[in-house]
Amino acid sequence: MTDAHALDGLRVLEVGNYLAGPYCGTLLADLGAQVTKIEDPHGGDVVRTYGAVIDGTPDSSAFLTLNRNKGSVAVNLKSEEGKAIFRALAVRADVVVENLRPGAMRRLGLDYASLTEENPGLIYLAASGWGQDGPLATNAGLDIMAQARSGVMSVTGFPGGEPVKAGVPLCDIGAAMYGAIAVLAALNHRNRTGEGQFIDVSLYETGVAFAIWEFAKHSATGEIPAPQGSAHQTAAPYQAIRASDGWFTVGAATPKTWLAFCHGVGLTELIDDERFASNDDRMRNRCELIATIEERTRTQPRTHWLNLFDEVGVPAAPIHDYGQVFSDENLIVRDFFWESTTRDGTPVRQMGSPMRLSRTPTVRCTPGPGLGDLTGAVLSGLGYTEADIARLDADGVVRAARNPAPIGGDGHG
Repeated sequence: MTDAHALDGLRVLEVGNYLAGPYCGTLLADLGAQVTKIEDPHGGDVVRTYGAVIDGTPDSSAFLTLNRNKGSVAVNLKSEEGKAIFRALAVRADVVVENLRPGAMRRLGLDYASLTEENPGLIYLAASGWGQDGPLATNAGLDIMAQARSGVMSVTGFPGGEPVKAGVPLCDIGAAMYGAIAVLAALNHRNRTGEGQFIDVSLYETGVAFAIWEFAKHSATGEIPAPQGSAHQTAAPYQAIRASDGWFTVGAATPKTWLAFCHGVGLTELIDDERFASNDDRMRNRCELIATIEERTRTQPRTHWLNLFDEVGVPAAPIHDYGQVFSDENLIVRDFFWESTTRDGTPVRQMGSPMRLSRTPTVRCTPGPGLGDLTGAVLSGLGYTEADIARLDADGVVRAARNPAPIGGDGHG
């Protein structure tokens, strides 16, 4: 392991609010990119005000975790001087990530076509609800709308129940991940050819792309997938099962694990039962199957069954709430969580990255930045004097932090 990071030296400008754009920026920052978050001087990213606040910090805990390892430049992009500042930064940037409504950056004169006149190698990612063109392009699109229209909500929950969205923002997070992958692909292309390119990622298409089993089933049979509760669309038993003291999950989805499951749970008679002979049979008779299984599993606590299934090689796991997750021994042993510190010394616990690179580890440096914490340093680097910065601040064009980040405080320590 070294102190180097995979994307060291990569300069990213991030423009946007909420989740898809900023989380894409965070993924790139985790990998070592220098991500400069461009925010409005009058309040910044709206997530700064969302949810719980850690004592001693002006910003929400959500902002501090979602925007880790970044710096903030607060500049009014609707002003001519603010636009000039952004263009000067974009000339030096490798990547722009934005998730404004389609057309917003074009109206500001800061879209891909405008910026590449001076920086043809620029990679420009636009994340939106519905895509940059098409009949839905200009509609507002949040995660719940994408989950709804993409079909995700139609297969979430229980048959006959009310519509249910996934508990975490799947389409926002997924779009951010697809966006980060696309940026890395575009960087590889640029390394070969010198060409930048435009990337269009939508929450809607992200949600549709998640429908691996559902698309396959519909393509083969014409059937419209329906909600199955915790059960799988194509395999059984693969779902939550009741024990005497709660629930656990099991996935006996292969012939080998099905046999091991039957022996382990003490229901070997199911092996020769024609209702459950094949996976297709078990799917057709899933309600009867689960009822039979739960007659047995409800006689013992979860730990009994989890230990037993571990011994016989059947995948199984408890269903944890987040209080249990955030103190989970496996995560603690693997050092998943880490401690960061705000500029004024307030500790902020952070989640780690699932990306564990042996030679270029992910960045663990700062929580989300103070509004405008790098404005002064960045403008100085562009040639602005202290008097220039003070005037721009007074005019509302920029906001320079009153307690700026120290030199090197751009998300890289």
